[in-house]
Amino acid sequence: MSKNNTCELEVKEAYAQLIKYAEDLHTTINLLKDSHLDLEMAYVDTVNRLAQAVEYKDEATGHHVLRICFFSAILAHSLGLSNEKVLRIYNSAAMHDVGKISIPDSILLKPGPLTTEEFEIMKTHTTVGAKLLANSKSSLLETGYIIALNHHERWDGTGYPNGLTGTNTPIEGRIVGLVDVYDALRSERPYKKPYSMEKTTAIIRNSSGKHFDPKLVKAFFENLSRFAHVDEILRSPDQQDIEILFKEVLPDCTLTHSSSITTIL
Repeated sequence: MSKNNTCELEVKEAYAQLIKYAEDLHTTINLLKDSHLDLEMAYVDTVNRLAQAVEYKDEATGHHVLRICFFSAILAHSLGLSNEKVLRIYNSAAMHDVGKISIPDSILLKPGPLTTEEFEIMKTHTTVGAKLLANSKSSLLETGYIIALNHHERWDGTGYPNGLTGTNTPIEGRIVGLVDVYDALRSERPYKKPYSMEKTTAIIRNSSGKHFDPKLVKAFFENLSRFAHVDEILRSPDQQDIEILFKEVLPDCTLTHSSSITTIL
């Protein structure tokens, strides 16, 4: 067997093992499901810890999960969504990449371009994440399911996993899809240095009506100063008071320990 075939076989075997792990985690989460708030927050915390496990695979993505939560809440609020829905999106956005727990490090942390086969495996993090969060009585996990499944769909239908177009993609997925790209562009990755704000905003502006919902792009630019403030604070090595930061950027919303995750990292 050639070296390339051996590597491909090892990747496939590792992937199969991680899928089995994800399925076992899904079973465990199902055992915790209950409609009461305390239990809801308990297993949301469990899922968020899984999200952190993914994040800690790549130290360069520090605070990525928390930034996604803040950015998503800012956009949701700018659209005039209710306080309840803004908080639900804030909490659930942390789960967007939970399915990456099933992706082998050899793919997730690869410093160069992915092969076609590797990219197909990478794309499955959306469906694996959705499977982990599916069939819950919790409104937070239900929103997490929607986000995990849909945050890589595109306005023009060229996204994955279902090639949805326009408003066929739920608003939660469209919101997290945009802020996830923003954060990725502004962050260092194994394959790139962080982009400047100028380059990042140019990419987002040029992607309006293609990758992103034009209404969300407009809202993004209207709130760019808030994005920049959160970005600066949450990229700082200093410990942050999340509740104070939330009140600074979203003074009309109420963040409480009983209704929200007030710290994720």
